[in-house]
Amino acid sequence: MATVSPSWNYTLHLPHDPRAPGIARGTLRLILAAHEMTELTPTAELLAAELLANSHCHTKGPYALRLRSAEPGRLRVAVWDTDPHVPPGFSNAPAPPPPPDAEHGRGLPLVRACADTWGASRLHELGKLLWAECGGGAVAW
Repeated sequence: MATVSPSWNYTLHLPHDPRAPGIARGTLRLILAAHEMTELTPTAELLAAELLANSHCHTKGPYALRLRSAEPGRLRVAVWDTDPHVPPGFSNAPAPPPPPDAEHGRGLPLVRACADTWGASRLHELGKLLWAECGGGAVAW
């Protein structure tokens, strides 16, 4: 008899600390291993790393990583932070590429390129939530 995998989600609240993104990535790897979804780890970790770095670099307050699987083999990686501004690289409109010598500006376009789908929600005074999904067609590294 086949079993049905129930949906699940985890939220990790993070302080504004330079160690927080690394702790979040390690937590992501453990969660995916526990749910036998290790094939998504490289793509999910890249998505999380970019979203976490964006929150850490561009906000002053706490942020959170949320991992959710509502259907087997698919994962939503989301990061909430206190800034309600959705970055131009994450809107539906294409952002101009950064100059070749720029040190920033490539992360969110990378998320868009590697995720199956992505989105953003402004939460008004509560900040914003950026998310990206990967699954069946995930990028292999």
